[in-house]
Amino acid sequence: MLVAITREVSSSIGRCELTHLPREPIDVPRAREQHRRYEQCLREAGCQLLSLPAEEELPDAVFVEDAAIVFDELAILTRPGAASRRTEPAAIGKTLRRYRKVYEIQHPATLDGGDVLRIGRTLYVGATARSNPAAVEQLRNLLTPLGYCIKYVPVHGCLHLKSAVTQVREDLLLVNRTWVDVERFDRMAWIDVDPSEPPAANALWIGSAVIYPANFPATQRRLEEQGVAVLAVDVSELQKAEAGVTCCSLLFQDAV
Repeated sequence: MLVAITREVSSSIGRCELTHLPREPIDVPRAREQHRRYEQCLREAGCQLLSLPAEEELPDAVFVEDAAIVFDELAILTRPGAASRRTEPAAIGKTLRRYRKVYEIQHPATLDGGDVLRIGRTLYVGATARSNPAAVEQLRNLLTPLGYCIKYVPVHGCLHLKSAVTQVREDLLLVNRTWVDVERFDRMAWIDVDPSEPPAANALWIGSAVIYPANFPATQRRLEEQGVAVLAVDVSELQKAEAGVTCCSLLFQDAV
């Protein structure tokens, strides 16, 4: 069974970290309703939902993907690039220890889970303001003995690697090629985001479907034209916090 860890939206989300977007007021009740609909999409995609309570003093804690990366063999708690988020992984770790042996990224490394794209046994790690070379070295030390390959990928103009590229099928990526060089991803075909929708590359692939933001209809049509089944969800309030659909859940198999 595929487990999806989520965390409820904090009332302090309006104080979230921002890098590329201007700050706008976030309607917290609406953001919570959108998050509940997102969780319903996870259920419809076949996930067993494990919803954690809000961390009211941590504005970004709803974005649980950034706090950890989980493999069949182990889990790794990150050390987020934003200092205000450094306590988030410990809370996620309490839950993950029920399922995996847990390791931690250590100072001076910084790593956000949104910068880690796993394709098979290869991890692509975004070279961004949030994730540094020291983290790549620590990932190599932990994962190379288990047969994983780690590649550091330059990213420009966006927050995370998964803002620029995500996997939408076994052999297919969705990409904004102005933000990342698609040739870095070996043997993969790709769909370009519609030019009118630069932030549209973030999609969450689960089994036979993709959870996808409802406000990118032109790119959604491109996905559907390639046979990708889309579960569209409105996450417009969460997007004001630079959120994508990948960052609001942490996915892993509960038995391996």
